Amino acid sequence: MNDHIAAPTPAPALNRVRGAGLFTTATLALAGAGWAARAVWHVRLAMAGEPASGLPDQGEGVHRPLTSLEDSYHLVSTAGGFAALLCAAAFLGWLGRVRDNGRALSRTSPRYGGMWVYFGWLVPIANLWIPRGIIADAYRASAPGQRLPRSLNVWWGLWLIGMVSGVGLMYSDSTDEVIARAYTDVWQLLASDAAVVGAAVAGIFLVRAVTAVQDQYVSGGVRYGDSPTPPNALEEQTG
Repeated sequence: MNDHIAAPTPAPALNRVRGAGLFTTATLALAGAGWAARAVWHVRLAMAGEPASGLPDQGEGVHRPLTSLEDSYHLVSTAGGFAALLCAAAFLGWLGRVRDNGRALSRTSPRYGGMWVYFGWLVPIANLWIPRGIIADAYRASAPGQRLPRSLNVWWGLWLIGMVSGVGLMYSDSTDEVIARAYTDVWQLLASDAAVVGAAVAGIFLVRAVTAVQDQYVSGGVRYGDSPTPPNALEEQTG
């Protein structure tokens, strides 16, 4: 007699995201600190001024011995690079989890296949919007009807500035060439450093916001089909 009553929709299997989110925010903080240290050394180099012996790379394959300040910058730059690589690995792992959770919650195929979690950052032109789109889709699937967190657009805008500025995340200059820029055009370096550090800070708020929404399903605080409560990190939102 109850054949007309539809069976309840089973809850989808979801990835746990809290641990991945905490680790990712920690690595974002570490990477931001590493880039802030680079900015401090850029200022120190600019204040010290170019040595009388000239730039480290003197052309035609000739490199003079580094000063103690220049040598310490090499160490700071290397440490910052390792922190950025660790952050990238953690962020990609977290991104894959929240994307898969968004697919499970929406029960539809995402706009971007799983390979775009990785290649979306590398393919020219496409890397200007695909990574942001993956996160936006995962959030919308996790919190239907809610606006996207403001931190998403702030993070993505600062990331793009740091990426395309030519002296931030994706520059091709050697460390000695960056030192030469610090002697001649430090403000360009500092503007790019500020964008990267700002992107790391905004990224922390973004990861916390998306993680908190999905964790409500994982922890059982919200049943599948219900609308989750926006976390405190999302009190200020934008469309």
